[in-house]
This record gives sequence, structure tokens and C-alpha cells, in this order.
Amino acid sequence: MNKTPAIVLFCVLLSMAGCSSGPTLITRPDPVPAGLDLTGNWVQTRAAGISQPEARDTAVNVFLKTGKALKLTQTETGLFVSFDRSVVEEYRFGENRIISIGEIDAERASGWASNGYIIETLDDRNALLIDTYRLLNEGENLRRTVELRYRNKLLLDLEFEYDRAWQQ
Repeated sequence: MNKTPAIVLFCVLLSMAGCSSGPTLITRPDPVPAGLDLTGNWVQTRAAGISQPEARDTAVNVFLKTGKALKLTQTETGLFVSFDRSVVEEYRFGENRIISIGEIDAERASGWASNGYIIETLDDRNALLIDTYRLLNEGENLRRTVELRYRNKLLLDLEFEYDRAWQQ
């Protein structure tokens, strides 16, 4: 019995499975870059970007939070972000874990890269939400970028700029 056709078929199926795999999240265990502290009260000064209607159809969309006023609190082990004083999100440096909202589960990885804090959230259909925070102008401004990618398509591409709101 010639096993060659079966072996060829197995190899083809295996290679197809490898091509169809979705994105994987990168664990970012790097320490906080020296002198970088996102802590502060921030007021939105600018918002721009594109949003495709299909973005609302992804499960990962429920993990997207926005606000005109942000309060960031950076500790030794994590980052807390308050959006308009109503919703607080906690991110642990170097995390790679499963998170849930109601019945929706997603994988989340976050950490430091390129002098910014990156949060990636991946749902069970491989929709990927990428949220990044970076300081500008020697810490006077904060830029937040949000991307949502699904099936090699950019569904959401937003950029928010914030000024530091100094408290007396």
C-alpha cells in the first residue's frame, strides 16, 4: 500500500492549519523604562481616526473604554486608568491572562515597549484590540492610540491627545 498520498494530504492540511492561525499575544515582562511615569490627570484636547461599522460586531469591542478625562495611576506593578471618573481598568505589568466581561472572555497581554505602555486584547475569533499610551513633550501631553484589527483588516484606528491637568 502506497502511503505517499496520505502523507502529502497530511502535510497540506497541517500547513493550511498553520496559515489560518490567528495572532498571538506577546508577553512583555520588561521593567518600566527609567524615568517614565504615566501618572496624572489628563484632559482630552484632540481625537481623530476612523471606525468601520464592523468594529461593533467584534467581541473584543466590549473591552474598549474611552473618556475625555483620564486619571492614570502608575504603581510598581501596574497601571490604573480611570475613564471620566466612572470606569477604572487595571493592567498588571507583564500580564498575559484571560479577562472577562459577562460571558465574553478574551486574552490580555500588557507591558512596556518603545517607551509606551501597550495593552493587547484578543477575542476568541481573533479580533485584536491594541491600546497604547505614550508621553509627549517631556510629560506635558499624553497620546493614546487604539487599533482594532480583524481578519487582516483595520476596523478601528483612533488617536487621542491629552494635556496634563494640573491640580492645585
